Amino acid sequence: MAYVYLLIAIAAEVTATFCLTLSNGFTRPGPSCVTVVGYGVAFYSLSLALRAIPTGVAYAIWSGIGTVLITLVCRVVLGQKLDLAAVVGMTLIICGVLVMNLLSGGGAHG
Repeated sequence: MAYVYLLIAIAAEVTATFCLTLSNGFTRPGPSCVTVVGYGVAFYSLSLALRAIPTGVAYAIWSGIGTVLITLVCRVVLGQKLDLAAVVGMTLIICGVLVMNLLSGGGAHG
């Protein structure tokens, strides 16, 4: 269940960050409200995930996957450009998250 909470946290954070872009400095009420609620849901869900997932691992997954997803959403929806360095960087983020989760002994609670 902890990873379900983590997925909710990631989805809420990506949604909130995207709406932050649309809020135009919190001058547009709709996207501004989605931003505030989204970050609240994200942090609450992350806190629930941290009951079972070590903080470093959960944060690496949350921030890494969130970074990649928001970049892709902005690319698809807003047409923001990605250069080779950005694509390589996102690939390294994903590889880092995978290494932490699949190969590192640091994923267990102590």
